[in-house]
Amino acid sequence: MERKPVNAPDLSAATDPDLRASFPALQRAAEMARKAAIQTETDLVVIQEGRLVHLTADELREQNPRKTKA
Repeated sequence: MERKPVNAPDLSAATDPDLRASFPALQRAAEMARKAAIQTETDLVVIQEGRLVHLTADELREQNPRKTKA
């Protein structure tokens, strides 16, 4: 069973205010996880195209060097 990804427009139409606020909260949590992985030199495990992928701290730095500087 393949899951359909949720995107911001789907959530912005929700009637529940907590649900509407959940997408930005998830984005903030993801950014904090990236920063923590870089600071501790640990891998971050994410799902990309339905597969688990381990991203190293170096790979995370390369993805967005301005945002992930500690």
